[in-house]
Amino acid sequence: MTEKCTRIETEHYIIRDVCFSDYESFAVWEVDPDMTRYFALDKDRTYEDVVTEGFAYREDKSVMDLTITDKESGKPLGRVIISRIEPHYKSLDITKIYVGGDMRGKGIGNETLLGLLRYFFAEQGMQRVTLDYFTGNTRAAALYRKLGFVDEGVARNACSKDGVYYDLNLMSILRDEYFEKYGDR
Repeated sequence: MTEKCTRIETEHYIIRDVCFSDYESFAVWEVDPDMTRYFALDKDRTYEDVVTEGFAYREDKSVMDLTITDKESGKPLGRVIISRIEPHYKSLDITKIYVGGDMRGKGIGNETLLGLLRYFFAEQGMQRVTLDYFTGNTRAAALYRKLGFVDEGVARNACSKDGVYYDLNLMSILRDEYFEKYGDR
């Protein structure tokens, strides 16, 4: 198994590689209907599904599976999956980001995304970061626009959840846009 060593620090959080014990939290969060409403996660998802997926991510060099943790306690607060990492094109996709349990709505996602953007643009030299969200997820759309992401279009029937297809709204932010908005923080 390939050893990955990612650690991104923000003011209040550490975003680090997933540890095996994190899967227990993910398995609970990833079947919570309130949390997964806008994610392509089937309702019959099991702990074994979460672990199997996680181990596949560990082997794939184009994927980063990360846990958002509280800086003081180390407690897992959420998950980030980065995929389509293309070193030649200096691009990647924030494929999934969520904050679990009762921690949603407290600014964790905002601070995490800013930390990720700083890390990818200022430290890793990326040119382009993309993400998407389910049509109707106005809360995510507002956060992404506030952070500087720009709408690119809609991918129709781009994912399925429990056998139903959903459209995804595509967004991106470029390196120059990031530095224009945030400087080199």
